[in-house]
Amino acid sequence: MFQSIYRLLIELTNGKWTSAILHKFAKSKSSKRIIPSFAKTYNINQEEMEKPIGEYENLHQFFIRNLKEGARRIDEDPFSVVSPVDSVIEEVGQIEADKTILVKGKVYSISEMLGSDEAMARYEQGTYMIFYLSPSHYHQIHSPVTGEVINQWTLGLKSYPVNKMGLKYGNYPLSKNYRKITEIRHKAGMAAVIKVGAMFVNSIETTHDGQKVDKGEQMAYFTFGSTVVLLFEKDTINLLPKIAPPYHIKYGEKIGTINGQG
Repeated sequence: MFQSIYRLLIELTNGKWTSAILHKFAKSKSSKRIIPSFAKTYNINQEEMEKPIGEYENLHQFFIRNLKEGARRIDEDPFSVVSPVDSVIEEVGQIEADKTILVKGKVYSISEMLGSDEAMARYEQGTYMIFYLSPSHYHQIHSPVTGEVINQWTLGLKSYPVNKMGLKYGNYPLSKNYRKITEIRHKAGMAAVIKVGAMFVNSIETTHDGQKVDKGEQMAYFTFGSTVVLLFEKDTINLLPKIAPPYHIKYGEKIGTINGQG
C-alpha cells in the first residue's frame, strides 16, 4: 500500500494546486510518521545518512538529507569530469547538427531546453548526458567541473514526471518542465548544468551563489525525483568508454576527462 501511495506522490502529473498541497504536507510534522516506511519502500541506505532517521522532522528534511562526511569521494584528477548526482545515466550522445538530442525516442530541441539561441549555439555537436534521480537517491546536486559560473537562469512553470515513462510518453518534460540552468566555463570550454524539476513547481533550490565553483561542490538540491542534463561544448571532454546507459553512478565519480588532458 505504501509503495502505491508513494508512486502516486512521486509520479503524478501535477499542476499548481496539487503541487502546493503535496509540498505543504511534505513539510508538515505529520509527514514524519511515514519517513520509516518511505525509507523501507525505496531501500534508502541509512548508514550513509548524516543523521539517524528519527531526527528528521518531516519528509522534506529527510528527502534533502546530507550524507556523512566521507560517504562520497570526489575524483582527485584535476582534469576529470565527475557525476553531479547519485543517479542512473539514462542517455549519452552527441548533439546533432540541427541542435537536437534524442531521449527515449523523443527529439528535443536544445534551443527550447535552454530557452536561448545564443546558449544553444555553444553546444552544437557537443556531448549530452541525462541523469535520472529516483526517490531512493540522495538529491543534492554538485558541480561536475571546476570553473567560473558565467550564467544562471530559470525557465518553465509546471513539472511533469521525468522517469522512464514520463520521458517516453510525457509532453517533452526536459524542455518544458520548471528548470534552472547554470553555465560553467572550465579549462577547455563551457558546460551547462540543467536541473529539471519533476514533482513540485519550483522544486529546485540553489545553494551556491559565488562565481567560482569547485568540482564536487554543492550547487543545489531537488525536492523529490528529478533529472539533470549536462551539455558540453564540442571536443571539450572525453567520456569514459565504460559508461553505457543505463549506468548507475554516485556523485563525485569520474565520467570523463577534459579533452587533451589524459
